[in-house]
Amino acid sequence: MSRTLRTLAAAAAALFLATACNSASTGGTSAEPGASGGTVRGVTADTVTVGGIVSMTSASGYSKKDTDLGARARYDRANAEGGINGRRIEYLGAEDDGQDPARNLAAARRLVQQEKVFAVAPMSSVTFAGADFLDAQAVPTVGWGTLPSFCGPKHIYGFNGCLVPTPGGTLNQTWPEGLATVLGGAKGRSVALIAGDNDAGKFGIRTFTQGFKAAGFDLAYAKAAVPAGSLPSDWSAYTKEILRSGPGGKAPDAVVSVMQTPYNIGLFTALKRAGYRGVLSDPTDYDPGLLAKDATRQALDGVLVLLQFQPFEADSPAMRQFKADIRKAAGREVPLNMHMMTGYMSADLFLAIAARAGKDLTVESFQKAANGFSDTGTLVGDRAEPKGRKESFGCGALVRLTGGRYEVAVPFRCYPPIPFR
Repeated sequence: MSRTLRTLAAAAAALFLATACNSASTGGTSAEPGASGGTVRGVTADTVTVGGIVSMTSASGYSKKDTDLGARARYDRANAEGGINGRRIEYLGAEDDGQDPARNLAAARRLVQQEKVFAVAPMSSVTFAGADFLDAQAVPTVGWGTLPSFCGPKHIYGFNGCLVPTPGGTLNQTWPEGLATVLGGAKGRSVALIAGDNDAGKFGIRTFTQGFKAAGFDLAYAKAAVPAGSLPSDWSAYTKEILRSGPGGKAPDAVVSVMQTPYNIGLFTALKRAGYRGVLSDPTDYDPGLLAKDATRQALDGVLVLLQFQPFEADSPAMRQFKADIRKAAGREVPLNMHMMTGYMSADLFLAIAARAGKDLTVESFQKAANGFSDTGTLVGDRAEPKGRKESFGCGALVRLTGGRYEVAVPFRCYPPIPFR
C-alpha cells in the first residue's frame, strides 16, 4: 500500500538498516538522543521544528503527496491559534521516499541530523526503514500505522493506533464487520483476499485472514501474490484463480484487495470483464480525483472502500473544520482525499500530545504526556495512548462509489476489537 523488496533485497535492506542504525547511534557526537548541543533538538524559545516523510512518487505512479497538504493545513491552523503553548510550528514539509526503503532511512537521517527536527509527523509510506533510527534517536514520529513499526516502539505512534499488531495486541474489525453488514451477514459467505508481494501485503493478508474468519466468513483465497515492483499487464492468472476459489469452485461472495489504486483498477477491471458480480472492496480508493477518467470511474464503480476516519460526506463540526483548513491551506477548493486526512490527523495527534506536554517541551515531557493521553470525538474516533502502540482505535466506515459519486454504505462507528494471535 509499490516499490518494495523481494526476498533477497529485503535481506540486503535489513543488513543495510542495521549497519546504518549502528553508525547513526553514535553520530559523531556525545549528545543524548533528542538533544543537540545541550538543548532540546528542534525546540527553541518560540519554535518547534517538525518534518515529514511521505511517498510522493512511486514506480507505479501512485502518490501520497496530498498527505503533506493535510499536515500543513493542520499546522497552519495550530499556528493561527497560537502554536504549541506559545511556540510556532516550523513545518519543513515532507521528504519523498519514493516507496524505497533506502530513501526512507536517508530521509529520516537527514531530518534528524541535518534539519534537527523535534518530530516527524506525518510518516506515510509502505516502507518504514527509518523506524529503528528514529526510535533510537528519540524522535516522536506520527503516521499511518499500517506497518509493524508503528506497533510497540517507544517514540512511534499511529494516528489511529496500531493497525498491524503483534501477538498480544488486537485487530480492528471495521472491514469484516462492515462487509458483513452489506452482505446481510457473514455466515455462509466467502471472501477472497489478495495483496502485493511486499511486507505490507503479507502483513495485511495475515491480519485480515484472522479478522474475516473471526467475523464468520469463509476464506476462499488469501495470497500476497501480485508483484510489488511492477504493475501486471495481464491479470488473468489472478482472476481465474480467484473466480474458482469459492465453494464448489464458484466465485467468492467478496473480493478484498489490500493494494494501491493502480493495482485495484487493473484487478477490478479484469474481474468485471470476466463476469464477476460479487462485492469488491479495497482500503485506498476514496479519492474524487480518481473519477476524472472514464476508465477509472468504471473500474471502481460499485467498489466499497474502507475508511478509518469519518467520511467526507459527514456533517460533523470536526469534518467542517477539516474542510475549512484544507481549503485555506490549498488557497482554493480542492477535491478531498484520504491522504489529506492521513497528514492532517498525524499532525493533529502530535499537536494534541505536545500541547499536554506543557511549556517545557522535551522528548521526555512529550512521552510523559503520551502515556495516559486520551480524547474523544475526533475524526478517527476516540484516541488513547499507550493503547495505540498495540491496538487500533477500532473505528471506521465503508463508502461505495455509485454513479460517479461516493455514498456512505456503512456509517462511521467503532467496533469491539478482537485479540490478535
